[in-house]
Amino acid sequence: MQINGTEILDTYAEAFPVWVSRVIITAATPEWARRAAVTATGFATSKIACPCEAGIEYDVSARDTPDKRPGVSILICAEKKNMKANVAARVSQCILPAPTAAAFDGLPDADSRFYIRMHYFGDRYEERCIVGGRNCWRIPVMEGEYVGEERFGTVRGIAGGNFLVMGKDQPAALAAAEAGAGAIAGMKGVMTGFAGGIVRSGSKVACKNYSFPMPASTSHRFCPVLKGRIPDSLVPDGVGSIYEIVINGTGEEAVREAMKAGILAATKTGKARCIGASNFEGKLGQYRFRLHDMFG
Repeated sequence: MQINGTEILDTYAEAFPVWVSRVIITAATPEWARRAAVTATGFATSKIACPCEAGIEYDVSARDTPDKRPGVSILICAEKKNMKANVAARVSQCILPAPTAAAFDGLPDADSRFYIRMHYFGDRYEERCIVGGRNCWRIPVMEGEYVGEERFGTVRGIAGGNFLVMGKDQPAALAAAEAGAGAIAGMKGVMTGFAGGIVRSGSKVACKNYSFPMPASTSHRFCPVLKGRIPDSLVPDGVGSIYEIVINGTGEEAVREAMKAGILAATKTGKARCIGASNFEGKLGQYRFRLHDMFG
């Protein structure tokens, strides 16, 4: 199958279940809301070694936030038992200290909920308040006051949706990958947690060449420099560089639509020779996103 002259390989992305919480960060200006969001989603690219996976979802208009200030929505993905700790850490250490920032629950209708007990930072000087019909806490800080919620929801989601952008060389592959990631940025229900939404170091489960255990290692079959040196290379002829775009989301449809938008954008650049996807032969997760099925 070809789209815009780019070969779409007959393969699938393999994804796994995860729990997702949404935090709406507001601030006096869009710039400060974005700065707080960037900090709150740091060191959260992959569950391989990070405490959680997190990323910016979309910009939120002031008319749609509880305190009527500009905001940014972030998604935090983790195992359910670890969600409270991850949300609490990022609100307390990244959002509370950020100038003018506030944090609100982005999943108010979620059945599963937890408290992060932010008000203890107030050292008994905190006060309850209502903001946009929500129960919040007002905490004195050097700037003035921090105001925000401490009850958040979490829902089932999906992590690990992905596609591979393959080009004749690194500049071509990166240009196509940037277009793909750019098309996904700002879509509701999904986030891409890696730098710029792009991964150069695709991984596989565990390792094969060392005696000591490793949770993951380089996806050797997709490394162009190993083509011709290994018997199981999956790098197509004429491909000299590959980038992966990994997508987490609130459900299958959100992830599928993001993959579709990203793939189409990458093919329109004329820089991508092939589009593929990473899977682990069923060892990682139960969700299958087949590329040919997406485009009929």
